Amino acid sequence: MISVVILGNGNVATHLYNAFSKAPGISVMQINSRTLTVIQDSEITIIAVSDDAIQQVSKTIINREGLIVHTSGAVDINALKNKRKGVFYPLQSFTKNAEIDFNEVPFCLETENIKDYTLLENLAKTLGSKIYQISSEQRKKLHVAAVFVNNFTNHMYKIGNDICSNNKIPFEILHPLIEETAKKIKTLSPVHAQTGPAKRNDTQTIKNHLEDLNLEQKKIYQLLTKSIQES
Repeated sequence: MISVVILGNGNVATHLYNAFSKAPGISVMQINSRTLTVIQDSEITIIAVSDDAIQQVSKTIINREGLIVHTSGAVDINALKNKRKGVFYPLQSFTKNAEIDFNEVPFCLETENIKDYTLLENLAKTLGSKIYQISSEQRKKLHVAAVFVNNFTNHMYKIGNDICSNNKIPFEILHPLIEETAKKIKTLSPVHAQTGPAKRNDTQTIKNHLEDLNLEQKKIYQLLTKSIQES
């Protein structure tokens, strides 16, 4: 039985708590990070708070024998000021009321020694099987890549939705295209999956598109078109 304490009440903390509560061999409790009073000793304490708060929270639990880990993709392991420290980063976008299949979530793990890594790996295995040993330097780069493929891509959906809405077109028309694009890159590299007027250098189509966009949309369209053509 692995005892786990989760510090935090945001999306990541909540999803992890719910998942671990159903996982065999795990004894878990969750504590609101804003009411850190008496924290129960555990084999693993997971700090699942905002990036800026990780170091501060770790300092409040500095005299612990257990393994202390954070869940951030962007924060170095050394932000933790504890004797035994690590990173337990589930690479996924967590939304409050959206269900997560942890069997499909990659877990990026980092510790300072093999014994702690094995413990953290065993914890991850109770939720899923996609486990990767990723250093802080690698994770920093991985997090930037994740911002491009997730956050920036979602903003492109937002712009597409705006264009549809302004022209009384249901955005759901684009759902099959979005799904096909995401499915395609499982078998093709992104560079080989690229299609569209920028790839084909359809100058008249590009010109027509630009005429239909507002100033901000036009800037983004031109920047992305240039990037596609140069790559």
